[in-house]
Amino acid sequence: MSQKLTTTDHSRDIAGLKYIYPVISRRAGGLSIGINFNTNNACNWRCVYCQVPDLIKGSAPEMDFKLLEQELRFFLRQVLEGDFYQQYQVAEQHRVIKDIAISGNGEPTSLKGFDNAIELIGKIATQMKVFPDSKFVLISNGSLMHQTGVQKGLKILNKYNGEVWFKVDSVTELGRKKINESKQTTTKTLSNLELSSHLCETSLQTCMLDFLTAEETRQERIAYLEFLKQNTVKIKKVMLYTLARASLQPEAKKLKPVNKDQMELFAENIRLLGYKVSVAS
Repeated sequence: MSQKLTTTDHSRDIAGLKYIYPVISRRAGGLSIGINFNTNNACNWRCVYCQVPDLIKGSAPEMDFKLLEQELRFFLRQVLEGDFYQQYQVAEQHRVIKDIAISGNGEPTSLKGFDNAIELIGKIATQMKVFPDSKFVLISNGSLMHQTGVQKGLKILNKYNGEVWFKVDSVTELGRKKINESKQTTTKTLSNLELSSHLCETSLQTCMLDFLTAEETRQERIAYLEFLKQNTVKIKKVMLYTLARASLQPEAKKLKPVNKDQMELFAENIRLLGYKVSVAS
């Protein structure tokens, strides 16, 4: 039975595989092949907008590298040579692999052997001629960039012309606590951002949502713009997006997406600071 891929369905088991799942990505603008390291639904943050069911605090489990290789080769063959696009009713304009994205159900850099996983994925995608035409993306909250194994992985990601999408939803203590349930300081965020951008091309990804009070939201946006104004780290672009799928966290009913006009206005303020900005409403 066929199933249609849409931007509102990012089910991790849609293809019946452990590590690999396809999505139509708003930010990538087409087919993104997702790789889920956190199959135990564990993350070191708990973002209020997270769509992961039964989310727990923790790290990625041990990786079955042999199974990862088997699944990735099998899935790429289905896309490149099989009937994947027909089976999942993918629109003609999306019938191209935009990227292979390491994301999934938690913070992927918490994986033991993270650098080995990056190398394995890069090698397979190159052998099967997916790279260099498609991008290699790591979607991360950036909290573990100071770890040696993560830095090794970023160097390998860079070797494959990869890119880090570094989460910065808030640059205030209040915002990080309420939105991400994180105690990370702005100083630490900036330090890790510097490490990331030094080792690999890095973009910021920021989720805009209606959750805080009006005054808190106003202060958050002022602080964010000031953060970018003072920033000296090289950033490829700032990617703004809002809610497209329902949160599975207790705060779900309190969350609302930000309308496109508000997002575009904020994006223009960021552009005035000299940054490239994309908006996915």
